[in-house]
Amino acid sequence: MSEVRVAAVVVTWNRRELLAQSLHALEAQTLAPAAVIVVDNASDDGTEQMLAERFPRLDVVRALLNTGGAGGFAIGLERALSDDCRLVWLMDDDTVPERTALAELVGARQRYAGAAPALVASRVVWTDGRDHPMNTPRAKPGARAAERAAAADVGCVPIRSASFVSVLVDADLVRERGLPVADYFLWNDDFEFTTRIIRGGRALYCPASVVVHKTKAFGSTDADPGERFFFEVRNKIWLFGRSRGLSPTEKAVYAGSTVRRWVRTIGRSPDRRTLWRGLRHGLVAGVRTRPRSTADVVAAATGRQPCRD
Repeated sequence: MSEVRVAAVVVTWNRRELLAQSLHALEAQTLAPAAVIVVDNASDDGTEQMLAERFPRLDVVRALLNTGGAGGFAIGLERALSDDCRLVWLMDDDTVPERTALAELVGARQRYAGAAPALVASRVVWTDGRDHPMNTPRAKPGARAAERAAAADVGCVPIRSASFVSVLVDADLVRERGLPVADYFLWNDDFEFTTRIIRGGRALYCPASVVVHKTKAFGSTDADPGERFFFEVRNKIWLFGRSRGLSPTEKAVYAGSTVRRWVRTIGRSPDRRTLWRGLRHGLVAGVRTRPRSTADVVAAATGRQPCRD
């Protein structure tokens, strides 16, 4: 495997011990990242002290306020891109990669025939080894036989989007197409970002690269989100109305599946009133507002003016 410079970005908020497990797993990789950047989203559970004491050599960016996963990954990617890295490995703080996770991602990318893929995503399992339904990449609809064959040759499957739980992205494409939309805060930020990075190119799901997503419960994206349903609705409206990640046809297809999932989620909820309120407020916010500039959100969170996105 030829040498390639990879920067790992881990975003955390108030999950000190899970973060430590993730960072120890990064230290144990058979292919070590050249840099590890931790974005601490203003944690108040002792994360800052833990990082200083147990991981003093890591590049830690301490945000002044919690910007959610969307803002955290925007901050981390901006830091990674300021370095001379070719690839950036993104993951949440409750993600624990197996020892060969990064090596498998890089290897699949290097062995792939033709133009390099925009990103390569890991297989995400829960603590009992089952595939985690929350992080199953979306297979690419209508992928041609040649594309499927090229992916199969390296043990992969073509995909159209991926989650931030463990994904290796092409740094130059991020420089060209922009950071995640920080104002999403949480939910759909990874879907918007990865579809925008992938559009017009190719991306792979690599089952040989395995990470454990240590969520509290085993569940999919239609599990009851409570008050957070507002972000799901608002961000989907922003995505379908403003993002360049999906074609018009794709937006129509995904919008239809989104509505069906919303109906399922509300129908199964023991607290439908909360979800109906989130739906109403999210629809209004999605239609009447637009995301703030990522540069402005990052500047407010870091206390400095970043490069404009």
